[in-house]
Amino acid sequence: MDGFKTTLLATVFGILVAAVLGLIVAMANRTPSRFVTVPLRVVVEFIRSTPMLVQLAFAYAIFNTVDPLTIGIVVLGIHYASYLSEVYRAGIDAVPRGQWEACRALSMSPRRTWQAVILPQAVRNVLPALGNYAIAMFKETPFLAVITVAEMVSKAREYGSDHFAYTETFTLAGLIFLVASYPTSLLMRKLEKRLGH
Repeated sequence: MDGFKTTLLATVFGILVAAVLGLIVAMANRTPSRFVTVPLRVVVEFIRSTPMLVQLAFAYAIFNTVDPLTIGIVVLGIHYASYLSEVYRAGIDAVPRGQWEACRALSMSPRRTWQAVILPQAVRNVLPALGNYAIAMFKETPFLAVITVAEMVSKAREYGSDHFAYTETFTLAGLIFLVASYPTSLLMRKLEKRLGH
């Protein structure tokens, strides 16, 4: 049960980091300054083009005095933020140009435009994709075992080793992933239909 709690904790906090950081990156990429956008794009492409296992091992080697679960959450968050920034970008681009023009015509400040008009529509557009990435992150938490985080699969392996029952314990771990992921997947599909996607 401790392994499941760790897996759930890593997923919840990891997706929070990814959702917030991804949005910040997406908005920063819309600034006219190339001094901001070019380095950001390079970093995002670098993160997307390297395996998360390598990123975890590298972060663990550099920050070896930090709690491994904290490192895992941050790496999961940053890794998925690189993908979510593109999801947010697509959501923002999908907001009709007329909405931007209407905000300018009403003399709304940039902050008010983003908060009251653009972001609510953009987030609505990408909500199903955010849910799918949350499920994907949940299923990738076993990678945290590389940095000694005792998540669900590593706990199953430990129990299987102690009791010579690998098949049973890994089957149970797989079923727990299925039971936790499938209802969330169905919920995302319903949400997609409700939002008209």
